[in-house]
Amino acid sequence: MDDLDRPAAALRALPPSCGPVRLVAVDGHAGSGKSTFAGRLAVALGGAPVVHLDDIATHEELFAWTDRLREQVLEPLGRGEVARVHPYDWNLRRFGPPRPVPPAPVVLVEGVGAGRRALRPHLARLLWMERGAEESWARGRHRDGPAQSAFWDGWTAAETAHFAADPSRPFADALVRECAVGYEWLPGPAATAVANQAITESDRLSHPY
Repeated sequence: MDDLDRPAAALRALPPSCGPVRLVAVDGHAGSGKSTFAGRLAVALGGAPVVHLDDIATHEELFAWTDRLREQVLEPLGRGEVARVHPYDWNLRRFGPPRPVPPAPVVLVEGVGAGRRALRPHLARLLWMERGAEESWARGRHRDGPAQSAFWDGWTAAETAHFAADPSRPFADALVRECAVGYEWLPGPAATAVANQAITESDRLSHPY
């Protein structure tokens, strides 16, 4: 079921988590479909800003970008100010000019590690793309082609190490599974571990909250 209007409305109704902003993370393995899903959810949210972690990470800092995200995004949004991300150019290997991220009611952060330990206190919700690592990586390799094979070899090792040390899925509020048409929403481990969650069997496809 691809009913993004209902979960989008539920996200807008949440209490702010980072200053006036409801910060929502979309995490999952590389190649799992995070960027596409975040784009569609942003549209359902009326044009919500999306922070892509590919703009924050670098070749040398695939996962060591927490301080940069805090300085460029979390701290200004927490003050109700416009954040400014300097997107990393993966071809030129340098940061580009700043791109504004306004303190909208909902701001999405998508990328591998978006639900990491250091970010979770700032999140209103953590969504996890429910696709296995091997399948996700195969999709990513196919998308990027043979020229990126060496990069993917290094990436999969780094991603495996990251999630072993700092897993996101156990803390997800909702699991999002891409279907042939649309998305299936299921309660995540964090939701099912807490009593009195507003989730019933009849709501499982459309109400992760």
